[in-house]
Amino acid sequence: MKKTVIVLASLLSVATISASRAQGVRLGLRAGANYSNLAGDVQNESTYNNKIGFLGGVMLNADLSGDGFLSVQPEILFSQKGFENKPTEYKYLLTTQKREGKVNYNYLDVPVLFKINASGLVLEAGPQYSYLISVKDETKVTTTSSINGNSTTSTTNNQKDLSKLNRNELGYVAGIGYQAENGVSLNLRYTGGFSDFVKSDDGSYFNGDLGKARNSAFQLSLGYLLPNK
Repeated sequence: MKKTVIVLASLLSVATISASRAQGVRLGLRAGANYSNLAGDVQNESTYNNKIGFLGGVMLNADLSGDGFLSVQPEILFSQKGFENKPTEYKYLLTTQKREGKVNYNYLDVPVLFKINASGLVLEAGPQYSYLISVKDETKVTTTSSINGNSTTSTTNNQKDLSKLNRNELGYVAGIGYQAENGVSLNLRYTGGFSDFVKSDDGSYFNGDLGKARNSAFQLSLGYLLPNK
């Protein structure tokens, strides 16, 4: 599945470059940051904090109205989402467990946005398909026995296990921004998922806290649409 998505993304990129030469269609670049966390029914929600991650890729803007007022804009973006664990202690009978660190989910996002440009003021919204490429889990767990005071520490640095995660996600994007006549734009967006990103399992992934969690992120980015030749 991963290879299929990468091939499709590559074909879309080639088509984007070819189509960018047509009148009314412009190729562009986008880069910025995600301010991400989790939405939905998250247990112990206060222990999962926002995290900043990178966002960047290419876009294709096709004018639908002839004057730039209405257009459709598909994009292919590398997007880092996830959360930080607030240092929190949990007590289990005669032991105390402390969990801290961050988890980074690397996605390939493909939003298809319908865009209104009213004299530079931009309103945009549309569906988004996301594919989970990889995970970097930097969570550190320290377990202390209340009997003898001994503690052990384990870490999951660079954990790549994706077996408990849904790698395909359908979601949505909505935002506002400003686009100058030279094609430079500043955009603030919100993106969320329609489905849970953790598979139904035995509740072992983060102690079952994220069984009904969905991705959620605010995005701030700069874009640039190349001029038509």
